[in-house]
Amino acid sequence: MKKKLVAMLVAFMLVFSLAACGKKSKSDVVGSLSNQMEKMSGYKADATLTINNGNDPQQYEVVIWHKKPSYYRVQLKNAKSDQNQIILRNKEGVFVLTPALNKSYRFQSDWPSNSSQPYLPESLVKDLVQDKDASFKSTKKGYIFETKTNYTNRQLLPTQEITFNKKGLTPQSVKLLDSDKNVVLDVKFEKVKYNAQFDKDAFDVKKNMTSARLSVPTSTNNNDSDLLVTLYPNYLMKGVTLEDQQEVKTENGVQVILSYKGNKSFTLIEEKSRISETGTTMEITGEPVDLGHTVGALADKMITWSFGGTDFTIVSKNLTQSELIQVAQSVGQTGTK
Repeated sequence: MKKKLVAMLVAFMLVFSLAACGKKSKSDVVGSLSNQMEKMSGYKADATLTINNGNDPQQYEVVIWHKKPSYYRVQLKNAKSDQNQIILRNKEGVFVLTPALNKSYRFQSDWPSNSSQPYLPESLVKDLVQDKDASFKSTKKGYIFETKTNYTNRQLLPTQEITFNKKGLTPQSVKLLDSDKNVVLDVKFEKVKYNAQFDKDAFDVKKNMTSARLSVPTSTNNNDSDLLVTLYPNYLMKGVTLEDQQEVKTENGVQVILSYKGNKSFTLIEEKSRISETGTTMEITGEPVDLGHTVGALADKMITWSFGGTDFTIVSKNLTQSELIQVAQSVGQTGTK
């Protein structure tokens, strides 16, 4: 009887020991993720990005390609608004393509290494490595981390919740949280394939512009509406009000100038987008910045972007870069005059 009891105890301890060995710690998982990022040659991923700023959540399809060491292709598409943009990085630089306008912009930029990107797996892993205090939880199917962010507007979105699948260690979702833990931006990965293969011209500017132009609706190609609908920012700093609104006639039509006054004063300029006949590439000063609904160009005291057939520019001596982004992101929601 005594031998039988000892045998049962040994068997129990063995099972317990094996179970303990199978449970991975945070450092184990982060180490495996880092090792995977280092060894892979690149990837292809499909994701859905949802922005919860405002009453009507906006959803975008995101297709991400990465070929080591530094080639990238990120396509953002919103079917409802016909918005379709591509961020490209190749040996010639960083480009933002807007097929509906037949325009491409070239940046002298370190994107995407200069800040985190919620749809790039290696960017997420880098955030995990840098944040030694990140929380960690293991579930039946995944690993959940909550980390500090390293985004351009990290003051507005200080934390993020990142979930990786246990099988394959691929990213499952990323939730960007504001200071009240509300989910402002949500990325859900539908498909991730590491060590993917690419055509030779997969990251070529002309090839991508030509392919994307074929999917642009005819009405957008023709730009048959010259009507400019004025949009207003939904977010204003305390004490800032709209003091003046003017319409100025230019060679290309009408330009609306909105002047906001206060401690955080700024000027918002809006005009109808024009389709480029030649499709030439323009040099841009600043950094490409993801506004969620579109990609803009962020400089020291200015941010510009195009959306829904309108070009927007915000100029301010008083707004920080983070504040410029926040105001720009709010334009076109339930407007505040």
